[in-house]
Amino acid sequence: MNRAIQVRGLKKSYDSNIVLGGLDLDIEKGEAFALLGANGAGKSTALECIEGLRKYDSGTITVNGKMGIQLQSSSLPAHIKPMEAVRLFSKWNRAKIDCTMLNALGMKEIEKKQYIQLSTGQKRRLHLALALIGDPDIIFLDEPTAGLDTLGRVSLHELIRKLKSQGKTIVLASHDMAEVESLCDRIAILNDGNIGFCGTAAELTDKIGKKYFIHIKTQQGNSSFETDNIEDTLISLLHDLKQKGIHILDIKVDRGTLEQHFIEMARRETE
Repeated sequence: MNRAIQVRGLKKSYDSNIVLGGLDLDIEKGEAFALLGANGAGKSTALECIEGLRKYDSGTITVNGKMGIQLQSSSLPAHIKPMEAVRLFSKWNRAKIDCTMLNALGMKEIEKKQYIQLSTGQKRRLHLALALIGDPDIIFLDEPTAGLDTLGRVSLHELIRKLKSQGKTIVLASHDMAEVESLCDRIAILNDGNIGFCGTAAELTDKIGKKYFIHIKTQQGNSSFETDNIEDTLISLLHDLKQKGIHILDIKVDRGTLEQHFIEMARRETE
């Protein structure tokens, strides 16, 4: 079976509030998969049900492989030291400590600190190290690079790509759309407890439309324009600025980010 995770008809309600209304979802073995959704869309509830951390009302969840779950920032005792947590998790998982992995995540530099003394980025690295103990087949990452500096983000992205190259399945929840585009094979957008879209970033672009964003910098300031017809719009803008005698300092054209496409899709769903 090539599926790492299969979800069918997953329902979850809190009192009269329906959070998941019959969710269907497939995640293939060895892929990096992102689950996205606005606040209140049911993303966290869906992940917690799949991880086995939350009971659900009905439906089926099949997980083929051992899971490694990144902890949230308040999950460890305030005064535990990183290596104490590593040894504890290793004992629970009956696994050897992977010193190479720990060094790659910078555990050596924080081993004498207490958890309460760690920065947000240091906690993120520790949480990932704990998730990787026991060599899991499926790794759940929730905002893995939040709080990390640029060097830390690059290092962590390289590690995630390395894990994927080893055949690991990565399930990522992130608000960093550039991160999702860079790391993930497919994305699913959750809207009102159901999947509104599932596919690649390119397929989402095709679904929404090939929108272009033109950014023009002049002596009067910066302006941005959205269009489906880049040629006509750009010619019109340049002609208008020339007629007004406005000097152009810089022009940038892009196809838009996944975040912009996500916002557009969410807007359409509410219309």
